[in-house]
Amino acid sequence: MNTTQLECFMEVANFLNFSRAAERLRITQPAVSHQISTLEDELGVKLFHRTSKSVRLTPEGDLFTQFAGEILKLSRLSKARIKEPTQSAPPRLVIGCRNPTELRFLTPALERLRQERPEVLPVLRLIPFDSLESLLAEGDIHMMFSFREAAPVKMRYRELTRCPAVCICAEDHPLAAYSTLTVKDLQEGGRIATCRPRVYPPSLFALQSRAMGNRETSQVLFCDNLEVLLPLVISGYAFAVAADIPHSRLPDLRYIPVPEMEPLSFGAVYTAEGYTPLVRQFLRILSEMSSPALPE
Repeated sequence: MNTTQLECFMEVANFLNFSRAAERLRITQPAVSHQISTLEDELGVKLFHRTSKSVRLTPEGDLFTQFAGEILKLSRLSKARIKEPTQSAPPRLVIGCRNPTELRFLTPALERLRQERPEVLPVLRLIPFDSLESLLAEGDIHMMFSFREAAPVKMRYRELTRCPAVCICAEDHPLAAYSTLTVKDLQEGGRIATCRPRVYPPSLFALQSRAMGNRETSQVLFCDNLEVLLPLVISGYAFAVAADIPHSRLPDLRYIPVPEMEPLSFGAVYTAEGYTPLVRQFLRILSEMSSPALPE
């Protein structure tokens, strides 16, 4: 199905006359007839009752006028938008995130950005690890987030906060009664949900490995990402260790500090070429909004 077929159909439906439709479209009548025939073949229905004296819409044709009109309207709108001068388009800030935790971290800063620069439109992209770094290097996104120890070496890093290591568990979990926890407490704390190294920075993954101790396989839930890990923690199947990133806490969960591990540096990653005034302004906002996470 193409727009030429739809335009021919709408003109014939409007005039109920193939000759007048052809004149309006500035093509031959046989060309109009051919477009209608191919459209009917594709749809598998007759759109017009045609005799030597008259043309009228079939019930299917009458119904199809609604869809054809909307498709043509969308097509014209798309072409018009694409042709809009670049100068009139609003400035956009494209931010790459790896998981919903980073999206929650962003929310307060986005609210401030809307107040300070209402003309800017943020574009958020939720993308896996390797792809995100490639997009940043190619200039398709303006910034991403990372722990310092896992940040791409050829890019700029701006620390925004330091995140304590915490144990995350449901409110009715046995560990929820503690105000702080040791690695030994974690080793004796029951089933643990874990993430692979690429999800966690090296030092946090090392803490997770120590917390696993000598557990049996049945006492470890291996998760591909945080999206899988968190529902298991929320539902009480296990606890997990994580970095307490500001603004990312979920309700009905306990976040208990593990003081044996130093807080992790967490910040924004961007390229030298992409350090525009808008990026610089948003980094300032992020710094102001990212006070270190505090224990409950």
